[in-house]
Amino acid sequence: MHLTNRSTRFKFTSITGAFMALVLSLSLWAPAVQAETAPAAVNEKGKVTALTTESATAFLDTFFDSPEAKAQYVGASVVVVKDGKVVAEKGYGYSDLESKEPVDPKNTTFRIASVSKTFTSAAVMQLVEQGKVDLKADFQTYVKGLEFDNPFDKPVTVENLLTHTTGFEIRDPQQEDIHDDFDKSVSMEDYAKLHMPPVVREPGSAYMYDNFAFLLLGMIVENVSGEPFESYMQQHIFKPLGMDNSSFLLNGKFKNQLATAYDAAHNPLDLYTLSPAPMPQGGMLSTAEDIGNFMIAFLNDGVKDNDRIWKESTVKSMEQYRSSIHPLLPNTTYGFEAAFQLPGAGSSSKIITKAGDINGFSSYLFLIPEQNTGVFLTYNQTGALRNLFYSAFIPTFFPQYAEPVKFKDYTPQTADELQRFAGLYADLRLSTIVSSLKDGGKEPGQLSISDVFLGPRPLIQVEDHLFKDELTGQFTAFKENADGTIYMKEPYLNPFGYEKKGQKPQGFRDVQANSPYAEAIYGLQSLGYYTNDASEAFQPKNAVTRAEFIEDVLKMSGLKASKTMPPADTDWAAHPAAGYIQLGYESGMITGADEKQFKPDQVITRQEAMVMIWRTLQLQYPNELFEDVKLAGQTDAWAVPAIQMMVKLGIHGPEVKVLEDGSVDFLSRKPLIRQEEAAIMYQLFTQPTDKIVADLMTKQPQSETSSDEKPANDTTAPATVTPE
Repeated sequence: MHLTNRSTRFKFTSITGAFMALVLSLSLWAPAVQAETAPAAVNEKGKVTALTTESATAFLDTFFDSPEAKAQYVGASVVVVKDGKVVAEKGYGYSDLESKEPVDPKNTTFRIASVSKTFTSAAVMQLVEQGKVDLKADFQTYVKGLEFDNPFDKPVTVENLLTHTTGFEIRDPQQEDIHDDFDKSVSMEDYAKLHMPPVVREPGSAYMYDNFAFLLLGMIVENVSGEPFESYMQQHIFKPLGMDNSSFLLNGKFKNQLATAYDAAHNPLDLYTLSPAPMPQGGMLSTAEDIGNFMIAFLNDGVKDNDRIWKESTVKSMEQYRSSIHPLLPNTTYGFEAAFQLPGAGSSSKIITKAGDINGFSSYLFLIPEQNTGVFLTYNQTGALRNLFYSAFIPTFFPQYAEPVKFKDYTPQTADELQRFAGLYADLRLSTIVSSLKDGGKEPGQLSISDVFLGPRPLIQVEDHLFKDELTGQFTAFKENADGTIYMKEPYLNPFGYEKKGQKPQGFRDVQANSPYAEAIYGLQSLGYYTNDASEAFQPKNAVTRAEFIEDVLKMSGLKASKTMPPADTDWAAHPAAGYIQLGYESGMITGADEKQFKPDQVITRQEAMVMIWRTLQLQYPNELFEDVKLAGQTDAWAVPAIQMMVKLGIHGPEVKVLEDGSVDFLSRKPLIRQEEAAIMYQLFTQPTDKIVADLMTKQPQSETSSDEKPANDTTAPATVTPE
């Protein structure tokens, strides 16, 4: 493959789609947020197929030739092993679409992203079995010189690092960690010192997918072994396993062997590198054949070609789940995580998996030790191909793991008893994932859950702390700690971690409980975005400035201020919100011919605020879906598409009314005040915008939503926040 053929269309940005697309940068090097529903199995229900070379090949060919699968990959590489042998190993599609270079499972290298964590864990466990690392020891025994706060009596142990139970504040990779400067060198140690997080939850108390923990594990490997991390992996993992096409460094032959990355529209992305280098938590490059070698050795109790890589006891310990919110919903082992839920069956504790995502690549590794079977799938397009694959493969070859659970007779709890679960829950890692839990009526054992992706859906209690979604058969579970903290694990948005119930809102002295804005203001207070102190004033009628609005919306999106210094001659260069204003320009939320004048302390109008939000939402939602909204009152032409979208999506407060003729007065030119801003932010967290848009799409004639029609970023959009 020629590097010069790669497109320059790739832009390094962390903002896309609904409420900043939950900030794509937060999902790098980790299982992607999934809202996919598992499809039907490939074979007939109830029919068991023995896993052989012939049946596996037929399954793969049928699956990858299906329209559903083809939409999810440009090139894919897969290997299936059983009983110490490769059953099937095939490539599908292209490693490079332009040159039509086919995928070769032996030589085409893919970024396997967070599947890297399994190999970092395997290295740590080698040191554990040699007596050089104690899993129960404070990780600082092996990593010196890192300063951080830990207000709890418990240390963060090596085991906590391995099982994603550190209690660390989220420290995911940053936007600048993906770049095209191949001469830039950042060591693991320097990176850790710069980004070291505090401990904000008692270690061991909750499950949160933790990239930073595996950076620290890489440092442990390096410090304890006395070898550079990459050298250790080559000498003690890759070489003895015959993994000749694997590395944690993108250099030499790997630049030529690496498949081209693609976005969801099959547009190629520029070649990029990562910081730090090496990156133990997500920087590994490998082939399907190499991962097949690993799976064979692991399933053979750690032996490859009569050479022992790990002790049998080590392998068994890596297969064992260390925590679960419910037996049907395990969390992690030392190096693996729970499989995707199958309808009615939950996640089998007999299967261990590892998923990974990074720009333009996704992977999935799953092992069934008691069947001596392993599968690895990797492809050069981030997406849900693996969900489709897993939910077809298991019912076809091992349907016993897809059998619905038969529950014992259970007397569900009353509506009053279940009220303790009601409230807002925010994901520990992706704080912009918010679920709203309400009672499901007066009947016992019923709750209602809703989010921006799927909308409301019923939950029916089947056991203590366990509920079943009637529509899909997926399970949601709760965990109650002695201190009153409640965690939830649900199957759709981010099953690789917990959501935490917000604190009880205390309110504000100037916001009455019967205010039409109280739900929004109290809700954001519960989630921690406002100070939870009833003695304080909220000042709901105060006008919001431009700087305040852009800072508020970006902070609530989980984004940090830009590190780029604004030009000295801009009118916001010395402003306290300069970093967020700069980020607004960088992300495209703020545009204009005069990029020197933002007027940060000028009161923002409602239409100006809506245009800022619209500039991100229109990347996901086509403007033509909202053109039938009839507006009353005064809205400037440059803001009309934005206001139409916000009306249809319900992104506004109770001040917006539908008039008798069906038109809507958005009060567009009026100043935005604090209670209205709170309502907008709350709706961005809770309004089921994805479902609303999906419903609108189904009502549109095909020709109106065709990709040949005008693009989402309509040229009628304003060029500036205010008219020129």
